[in-house]
Amino acid sequence: MKVSLIIFTLNEIEGMKAVMPHIKKEWYDELIIVDGGSTDGTIEYARDNGYYLFVQKGKDSGAAFTESVEKATGDIVIIFSPDGNSLPEAIPQLVEKIKEGYDLVIASRYLNGAKSYDDDTVTAFGNWMFTSLTNLLFGTHYTDTLVMYRAFRREIVANLNIITSTPCWGSLMLMRATKKKLRITEIPADEPARIGGVRKMKPLKNGTYELYMLLKEFLT
Repeated sequence: MKVSLIIFTLNEIEGMKAVMPHIKKEWYDELIIVDGGSTDGTIEYARDNGYYLFVQKGKDSGAAFTESVEKATGDIVIIFSPDGNSLPEAIPQLVEKIKEGYDLVIASRYLNGAKSYDDDTVTAFGNWMFTSLTNLLFGTHYTDTLVMYRAFRREIVANLNIITSTPCWGSLMLMRATKKKLRITEIPADEPARIGGVRKMKPLKNGTYELYMLLKEFLT
């Protein structure tokens, strides 16, 4: 099965320099960097090192997701963050789970002793709240519904009609995959602290999107 590794960037030059050398070429067949309009040298670094990069047309991570998956050709897609939060060594584990027959695999920051070293009080509470609410409404037992680091079969994006301009594309995918009874699992994966740059997630804005999406998916 061919693997497409998709990397979201927006002013992540420090993280790119620290993380990209640790991603082994044998872990993927295709690497796509989708950039949100970096001005710190991220674009130049990627191109100077031979990585394929394109600048997204729309705004936010929802557009990054939609536009990059449209370009992907792999059977398996992995969404990866180069800011230090995503452990490169988890890539083979994610791929192996898909090859075992799963449709969606989440790199959970809270499963079996895994830990987020990037959480603060607000994000830790938000992750717990939305994961708990999801489990309550859908009768599931997930440990991390908000993390972007995940692998999935590319075909499910069209089958689940995952089209959104909001940053909650990941939760939308998980909820619809749950309702369709697709095979979903999690693997434990620590979330290291961010390397440079600034966090793009806005708690109030993202939380509002997440709550609206969650209730809408539950009621439809």
